[in-house]
Amino acid sequence: MTTVESSSHHVYVNSDTVVKIIDAAGHSRLDREIALAPHLPTGLTAPLLDGGLHRLGTREVRYACYTRVPGAAPGMGMHGVDGLTARLLAEEAVQRLHRLHNWMPAGHAEQTLREPLEHGGFVSQAALLAEVENLAALDRHGIIPRQLLDGLTAIAERAPLHARAVVPVHADCHWGNWLACDRSVTALLDFEWARFGEPVDDWFFLARFSGPHMETVLDVIARATATSLEVLRAECEIREATYLASDLRLAFEHPDAHGRMVVDRLRELKELIVGRYWWRHTR
Repeated sequence: MTTVESSSHHVYVNSDTVVKIIDAAGHSRLDREIALAPHLPTGLTAPLLDGGLHRLGTREVRYACYTRVPGAAPGMGMHGVDGLTARLLAEEAVQRLHRLHNWMPAGHAEQTLREPLEHGGFVSQAALLAEVENLAALDRHGIIPRQLLDGLTAIAERAPLHARAVVPVHADCHWGNWLACDRSVTALLDFEWARFGEPVDDWFFLARFSGPHMETVLDVIARATATSLEVLRAECEIREATYLASDLRLAFEHPDAHGRMVVDRLRELKELIVGRYWWRHTR
């Protein structure tokens, strides 16, 4: 089997199968994916062949084995993808996410989606405000400029009081987790962060990581959901602010494990607050 690059697992593929492996002492999110895979809408993801725990000598690993689905990931930022292909892929991705959002899980699948998960996404206005305050307290060396903290606070103050947890969402559906072949989407992978949320939790990932095609993807989503671009941009802005604040807090709390993340997240935070990322193309 051939090794495939992954930030969180050891992944191996051949012509027929894909195997994901992680040390059992690591995170347990793969269990979530294994539990959900047999119950997801037909054709949405790669079929699960087997999964669970396996002992290798003195170590125990989690594993999941899937049927390999044709296609390749467009990749984070959709680099090298032309405009027409980006629109066609976005239209099919939105259709597939509609199927996920309209799915009514029951039994074990519903229970799995409701299990607590520290996902880093938007939960409530109060939680986001508290996250920003906590971030400021952790930043003992003043690494984050006051302007950026004030910008995060301003976004939080515009946020809804509470997020809704009404439909199943993938919650990590950037373009590195899709497979596509001949301008058609073939599968959505990696359901480790799946939970109950609201559709914009997925629209954010689809648009944010589409690189030069963000405006196209936002247009596709707005048309398919009958949502104004202004509302869609505002909802996405809130989610980006939440993820950035969460990641920076994590990096300050665990500098040995996540210290390198600070530089990237500060750059993205500056772009969000100063560059007005979600609005810069229209204002």
